[in-house]
Amino acid sequence: MLFSTFVYSTLLPAVFAKVQFLGVAIAGGDFGCQIDGTCPPGSAQLPLSNGPAQMNHFVKDDGINLLRIPTSWQFLVNNQLSGELDTSNLSKYDQLVQSCLSTGAYCMIDIHNFARWNGQIIGQGGPTDEQFASFWGQLASKYATNNKIVFELMNEPHDLDVDIWTQTCQKAVTAIREAGATSQMILLPGTNFDSAATLVSSGSADALLAVTNPDGSTDNLLLDIHKYLDVDNSGTHAACTTNNIDAFTTIAQYLRSKGRKGLISETGASSDASCMTAFCAQNSFINTNSDVFAGLVAWGAGSFSTSYVLSLTPSNQNGRLVDNALMKQCVLAPWNNSDSDNGAAPAPIPASTMTSLTPTISSTALIITSTLLSTSAALLTTSLSPQQSSSIKDSQPSINSNVLVLTDTLQDSTMATLAIATGSPPSPSGLGGLLTAQPNDPLPTMTQAPASATSAPANAAGSVSARELFLWGIVFIAAISLI
Repeated sequence: MLFSTFVYSTLLPAVFAKVQFLGVAIAGGDFGCQIDGTCPPGSAQLPLSNGPAQMNHFVKDDGINLLRIPTSWQFLVNNQLSGELDTSNLSKYDQLVQSCLSTGAYCMIDIHNFARWNGQIIGQGGPTDEQFASFWGQLASKYATNNKIVFELMNEPHDLDVDIWTQTCQKAVTAIREAGATSQMILLPGTNFDSAATLVSSGSADALLAVTNPDGSTDNLLLDIHKYLDVDNSGTHAACTTNNIDAFTTIAQYLRSKGRKGLISETGASSDASCMTAFCAQNSFINTNSDVFAGLVAWGAGSFSTSYVLSLTPSNQNGRLVDNALMKQCVLAPWNNSDSDNGAAPAPIPASTMTSLTPTISSTALIITSTLLSTSAALLTTSLSPQQSSSIKDSQPSINSNVLVLTDTLQDSTMATLAIATGSPPSPSGLGGLLTAQPNDPLPTMTQAPASATSAPANAAGSVSARELFLWGIVFIAAISLI
C-alpha cells in the first residue's frame, strides 16, 4: 500500500476523478419565463409542496451536494423594476432555499431572465447596470452569511454585446461582495445562451475571466457553462445528436491554459436511447476533467412531471422517491463510479464514445492493476487526440507512441472503466507483461494475445524505449520489495 500511495500521489496525475459538485435543478420558479426576459410573476410554480422532499431525497439518498433553484427578477421584486425585494414573494422563494440549506447541500440562486427584462437587454437599452447591481446587492445581503449559497448572475444571456455585458457582470459582482457575501461562488455567464460550444469562440470566456472581486482577485469567480445534446441545443427534443465532448474539450483546454475553473450549471437530456449513450458519455468526460470543471448540474426536477421530456423528477413508489434510469445511469453513476481528486491535477482527455472521431493515443500509457498494488482500481495515464473519421462504427483507436502494461487480471468493472477512457480495454498480459505497439496499430482487445514478458521491444517508433524500461524496472523492483 505504501508503494501504491506513492504511485497515486507522485508518479501519475489523477485519472479517474469526479467533479466536486453534482447537482439537480429544482425547477418551477422559472416557469413562464421566455427568452426575451418576459417572466410574469403569476406564472411561477415554485415547488413548495414537493420540492423539499425531492431535495432531501437527492441529497440523502443520492449523495448530491448542489441544488439549483431558478426564479426570476420580476418575481422577486413583484414586477417593480426599481423597487426593493418583495417581502411576500421573497419569503416564498426563501422557503425553498432554506429547505435546500437544511439538507447540507450548496444552493444556487438562478435568475432566469436571459439577461433581459421584458424584452430589453440589461445594460444595453433595458434596465441599467445600477438597477441590476442593486437587485443583486439586496439578494446577496440576505444570504451573505451563508457560504453554501452560490450566485448565478443570469441564466443564458444571448444576442448581446459581450464586452458591455461583462461590465454589467462586474458591477453585479462588486455589489454582491460589498453586500458582505465575500467568499461565495459567483457564476459568470456568456452570450449565445451560455453555450459550451461558443464560450471561447464568441470571446465570452476571455471577457468574463477579466471580471474581478473588489480586491482585484478572482477567487470563487467561475465561468458559467450550459449545454444540451439535441440538434439545436435547445433542450426541447428527445433525440440526442451529440455527446458534446468536442465542445467540452475546447472549454476544458481553455480553462486549463488560463488556470481557471468553470461550472456546468445546466445540461440535460431525455431518456431516449440515443441520450442514454450520449448523456452518460458527456458526464463521464466532465467528471474526468474535474481539474477545470468544478461541478455539473442536471436539468431538471422540481415542478416538472415525470413525463416531461428532460425529466429527472423522481417517481413516488409506495411512499418512496425513486430515480429514473437516466438519473441513475447518466448523472449518478459517472460521479459515484469515479474517484474524487477535488480537481487537484489535470486529467487526460478520454476518447469520444459517440462522435465521429478516431481517438489516437499519443503518449505512453501505464497500467498497474489491483493485484500488483493491492488497490481497488487500475491506473491509466494517456493523452488522446481526436482525428476525424468518416464512419463512427468503423473508427478504431490507434497508437502513436508507447504503451507499457504491467498487469495481471483486471476485474470486469475495471475493464469497463478503461474501455470508456480509451475506447478499448487493454489485454491482460500477466505480471510484468510488456506490450509494445507500432504506430497506427489498433489498440489490442481482450481476445488478443500479448507479447511475452521476455520479448525485446521492437526497434521502431512506438516501441518501449530502453530508458523507459529501466525506469519502470526500478518501479517494479520497488513494488516487489514493499509488497
